[in-house]
Amino acid sequence: MALMISPPLTAKPYSVSQPPRATVQTTVYLPRIYFHRSFHHSVKKGNLVHTILCSGNRALPVASATPLAAAETVPESNFGRIALSDVVVKRRRNVYWGRKWNSRDVGTASVVVLMHLLCFLAPFNFNWGAFWVAVGLYVATGLLGITLSFHRNLSHRSFKLPKWLEYFCAYCGAQALQGNPIDWVSTHRYHHQFCDSERDPHSPVEGFWFSHMSWLFDTSTIIERCGNPNNVGDLEKQPFYRFLRTTYVVHPVALALLLFAMGGFPFIVWGMGVRIVWVYHITWLVNSACHVWGKQAWNTGDLSRNNCWVALLAFGEGWHNNHHAFEYSARHGLEWWQIDMTWYAVRFFQAIGLATDVKLPTEAQKERMAFSNGKHFHLN
Repeated sequence: MALMISPPLTAKPYSVSQPPRATVQTTVYLPRIYFHRSFHHSVKKGNLVHTILCSGNRALPVASATPLAAAETVPESNFGRIALSDVVVKRRRNVYWGRKWNSRDVGTASVVVLMHLLCFLAPFNFNWGAFWVAVGLYVATGLLGITLSFHRNLSHRSFKLPKWLEYFCAYCGAQALQGNPIDWVSTHRYHHQFCDSERDPHSPVEGFWFSHMSWLFDTSTIIERCGNPNNVGDLEKQPFYRFLRTTYVVHPVALALLLFAMGGFPFIVWGMGVRIVWVYHITWLVNSACHVWGKQAWNTGDLSRNNCWVALLAFGEGWHNNHHAFEYSARHGLEWWQIDMTWYAVRFFQAIGLATDVKLPTEAQKERMAFSNGKHFHLN
């Protein structure tokens, strides 16, 4: 999701099966689960609350047992929910001050600020042509580009597309100005591998705004935590994706020139500024809001939440706890009422024979991830 070009790096092949995750897990001693005032799950044992961090299969206590006051008792109806007031930032990272900014940090911040400044000009440059160009590009770059291509197809290999269609959708994603496919996918795979742990590139344990957008402006963070991006060998070996990484900046500039030729400055304001900022924030809300607000339907052992309003804005990406439970699934809205526009697009491509090997969770896999199955991590 970084916005600027990263230098080519030697990559190792990426296995389609998801790598082991270092995540925050829930340790349950009694059927009733409580959430302590912390980002880490806490559980009741006797009259004490234990806060537990799990790394791999080993449970590590990260806070001493705390007496459970009456005010901290959470009703049964709140099972699986968490409110912002219940969240304590464990490691706030200072991104903006007291550190040296490199050229990529400055470039990324400049692009984000410029796009937001263009939005202030939108009321003075409105016409219906510019508006509908923005809407069309929102669907093309947001749905086809980010959610269908970058996320479900390239990051998780939830389905296969013919190469011409895969590359077209990936090119649409590059026009969202969220980075080239190799960098975007690498960051996202690291997020799942280290979800809500100290190595997660963008977790709200370091602050809501850090997970929303501030992490973008400290481009050394991911390398410090995760090492060089060696998890995208499947993309690195394809010349098309290497080409997009090398020439990434050229493509949105070319689109801006085309829009200006079509409709002048209003098309720049709406087709670039308003549309890009809109897609920015609906993407970023998945990283931030969907790890803070909403409900957990599955025992994923992290902070992921299903958030209906983010799902409506982000083409189904807001069913985030579903996604973390079944990362390989092409469908995120697993219930009939969970609107998932990206899944509808995948289903359409499947119906006309363009999408194949479409992955969905089985009933047995759902049972294993359900809270009611009684399988939880315990302290050694």
